[in-house]
Amino acid sequence: MIEFRFVVGDLARTSFAYSPLQEAVYSLRCWRDPARYPHQRPWLRRLAPAFRRLDTELLRALVAPHLWLPDYLTPRPERPRPAFAGQLARIRGVPPEILESEFTAAYDTVTDRLPQVLREGLADPAAFRHRIADALEAYWHECLAPDWWPRVQSVLEADLTYRGKVLADAGVGGLFTSLDRRLSWDGDVLTLVQTDSLHTWPGADIPIEGRGLVLVPTLFCHGAHTMIDPELPPLLSYPARGRATISEAPPPATSEALTRLLGAARARILRLLAEPASTTELAHRLDVTPGAVSQHLSILYDAGLLLRTRSGRSVRYARSELGEQLCG
Repeated sequence: MIEFRFVVGDLARTSFAYSPLQEAVYSLRCWRDPARYPHQRPWLRRLAPAFRRLDTELLRALVAPHLWLPDYLTPRPERPRPAFAGQLARIRGVPPEILESEFTAAYDTVTDRLPQVLREGLADPAAFRHRIADALEAYWHECLAPDWWPRVQSVLEADLTYRGKVLADAGVGGLFTSLDRRLSWDGDVLTLVQTDSLHTWPGADIPIEGRGLVLVPTLFCHGAHTMIDPELPPLLSYPARGRATISEAPPPATSEALTRLLGAARARILRLLAEPASTTELAHRLDVTPGAVSQHLSILYDAGLLLRTRSGRSVRYARSELGEQLCG
């Protein structure tokens, strides 16, 4: 059991963020144990040729058999939407002397039982730290950044939008319990009863103490969990809604009334906007240019079928009440 203890003011410092580095590192769990991630298999098949050209022995070894990872590879996001490059620079800069303890904690074992690639690397931790970062950087650019990350980002953005609505409708207690059925909130303590089929998570009593709790959605966990080391700044990762959609093909054009009314392209876009999305995210999901999507969005917006709001540097679209009725 893990307990996060709140005092006055701690709830005000609770926030959401998502992390491209965390998603990249967590996605290595799929390569380590694909049977546990059936929804991810289509993209694993697509990316397998590129993945095999990388430092795959090391990348697979970063994940322990029970799917734990060294904490330093998933640093707490310093802002709601950090850049991959900035987060990677942080792990390049960690003190090399912590690597051995991080890997032995993740593997829940002693150094001489680590995989050979880790044992050999830890003989020169300063150089090994950079080899790990180089391997993750190559993995990001060769496999993830071009097409995979925009789709993942769309799912994570939609999750944050949904959690905001839950908070408005059900309050803090409803928000926490929406993240994972094993979470409970009594007004002062957030409790997570955490076990899985591979390993029991260590119990911990974690005071927030003004540090703020960061809630991080991810596509690659089956339940909420936190860092191995309870002394690190408080963070709770939880399963993102809609994570199974990462491998979906674009919705087909249909012969239904909506398609006859709007045309196939606009009907597909309106159906996709069951969750808010940006022009770029829709373009990736439909495998068309952002310019083509933008034209259709403008027409749908002018017809009163969409709402739009600015989120950071991007504009996100969602169905209006009329749009919902047309799709209903």
